[in-house]
Amino acid sequence: MYRKVMKFLEAWKDSRHRKPLILQGARQVGKTYSILEFGRMHYENVAYFNFETNPKLSETFEESISPDYLLPILSHIAGQTINAALPPVY
Repeated sequence: MYRKVMKFLEAWKDSRHRKPLILQGARQVGKTYSILEFGRMHYENVAYFNFETNPKLSETFEESISPDYLLPILSHIAGQTINAALPPVY
């Protein structure tokens, strides 16, 4: 199912100056579906973390938001290697 948000997500992905993405909206409108589908379409791997079902994740981010600190921890939780995304090269 294609959603309008896909165009926004594709523009975000292609931006040279992209920042971390926060997707907000009303409940049950397809946010999770859209972001997971976008990830499957545009990336080799997708790691999904739900802070509501795993409240301990919040504690991890309270320690530090440094990618060098977070990526090994999140990789362990996800059970897969997570690499820092590099900005697109033009």
